[in-house]
Amino acid sequence: MTNNIAGNAATERDPRSWTAVLAQYRRPRPVRSTVEIAVTALPFTALWAFAAVSAVNGFWWGLLATIPAAGFLVRLFILQHDCGHGTLFARRALNNWTGRIIGVFTLTPYDYWRRTHAVHHATAGNLDKRGIGDIHTLTVREYRALSWWGRVRYRLYRHPVVMFGVGPAWLFVCQYRLPFGMMRAGLQPWISTIATNLGAALPVAGLIWLMGLGPFLMVQVPITLIAATAGVWLFYVQHQFEATHWSEDEEWNFQRAALHGSSHYDLPFVLRWITGNIGIHHVHHLSATVPFYRLPEVLRDHPDLRDIGRVTILQSLKCVKLALWDESANRLVSFREARRHGAAATTA
Repeated sequence: MTNNIAGNAATERDPRSWTAVLAQYRRPRPVRSTVEIAVTALPFTALWAFAAVSAVNGFWWGLLATIPAAGFLVRLFILQHDCGHGTLFARRALNNWTGRIIGVFTLTPYDYWRRTHAVHHATAGNLDKRGIGDIHTLTVREYRALSWWGRVRYRLYRHPVVMFGVGPAWLFVCQYRLPFGMMRAGLQPWISTIATNLGAALPVAGLIWLMGLGPFLMVQVPITLIAATAGVWLFYVQHQFEATHWSEDEEWNFQRAALHGSSHYDLPFVLRWITGNIGIHHVHHLSATVPFYRLPEVLRDHPDLRDIGRVTILQSLKCVKLALWDESANRLVSFREARRHGAAATTA
């Protein structure tokens, strides 16, 4: 009962007022940020090395270390993500160079990704500005207007095997090797992708020479694919949940879209730590300049934010079937629901 009252209070509050409230949490703590880098990068390196030694010497059980290593790679990406928002350190240059270095390990060109991600934050939930840095989502009306082949392609795109299998591999292994979507956006995206490719190619070549191609692939491929899939899954649940928010440009409001269009993915402590609190996504979108390690402080001090857009692990599994925005019901629906409602409307 208390949680419902708190949730209602936060929902009724003017979303714009949260901007001033969250301003006090924006200041990064350099020592804390440095420690966060160390406790992420060092275990990742140790686990990678252990898996590599196991692969070279035929201790196949040691390849299980690739699973936690992938988790730490996800956390490295969250550190890079915070650098992109300028929140890990106070100095912009230190954020940028830290992000670029981490990008070599995450295979994510920092400057290119930062530009597309900034577009995502500026347009999330805006039906008239879809297409950059988001998961392609059609309205029910748009889907029904497609040709037969167009519907097949969209259904394939939204299929879990593609979304969480083929998609993550394509994104991190192929798409990030060239500045797709920003081919004509100047030199920076090109420099970013090429520099990241070269920065990754040199240590990869050295490791292959040292341990052999087979053992290297046995270690690197599962780490990359597991981390990529986890990253795409997190991004999916953060915006593709039933009660998310979408609106047309003239009705769109940044704070309302941030508060109601992003979920609070309520994870157990270990998963919350390994994912860098990114599940507290509604707060992150309200103020992207709050460092990731200060997001729990916001929920502690403002418990009325906890229940807004809250999604548990069990509930998140049900989000997979959601694929279309129903403008009449103001919620995401499945293909089956859209078909059933369409048939009911025709009968009526």
